[in-house]
Amino acid sequence: MGKKKTFSILHSPFSIEEGALFVADAHYPHHGDEFLRLLKALESGELSAPQLFLMGDIFDLLFSCGEYIRSFSREAIEILQRLSKRMEIHYFEGNHDFCLSGLFPGMRVYPRSVQPVTMSLGAQKVMLSHGDRYDVGFGYEVYSWILRSCRGMCLFLPFQKALIDPQMRRLREKNICRELPGFEEKVRRILSRYPKDAKLVIEGHFHQAKKIGRYCSLPSLACQKSVGIVEREEIVFRDLAELLKG
Repeated sequence: MGKKKTFSILHSPFSIEEGALFVADAHYPHHGDEFLRLLKALESGELSAPQLFLMGDIFDLLFSCGEYIRSFSREAIEILQRLSKRMEIHYFEGNHDFCLSGLFPGMRVYPRSVQPVTMSLGAQKVMLSHGDRYDVGFGYEVYSWILRSCRGMCLFLPFQKALIDPQMRRLREKNICRELPGFEEKVRRILSRYPKDAKLVIEGHFHQAKKIGRYCSLPSLACQKSVGIVEREEIVFRDLAELLKG
């Protein structure tokens, strides 16, 4: 039996604070305007949080190379850029949004290569990742490496509209909200790749909104219309509409 593949883990000096807001898998702009509403609420002060954790696939397709791809989400991008000047934002790149450090210089941006990231929540060791790092096959690893090649993406700038438009149409029509069969077993395999002293593992990617032991599968803003909030050193799921009413 072959050895398990291991990855580097980034140890961050940051602590997750009470009231921190976790947003995952908004898949903006194709799957609802909840993300834009949330950003506007944060900017106006209607909603406040000491930290904002963007856990990947926030945009249905976004990278920093080229202006055309930004045109689909320009308002949300510009609000995020302004917010990053006045609040602490951590962006965990996903499989739909990557090569973002040049676009969001005011944020802490974590590419897939440095995930999971270790932080603390009170006395707990917490590890955070978008969620497509473990329990994936060799083919996905190759695909991810090619997809996230920032230099490679820039080579296609002369053909960007012809390449991007079909992808955006496909993503707009894609069904992204479904319950995954056998998810608990998948979580077991994922957790086997994390150190046992990690008291909490937080991931997005799967759109499941479930807690299984020490594993927290964050809700998808696109699917469950919910976010995660730190309350009494735990991640609780809150409906965004109800949150904005309060």
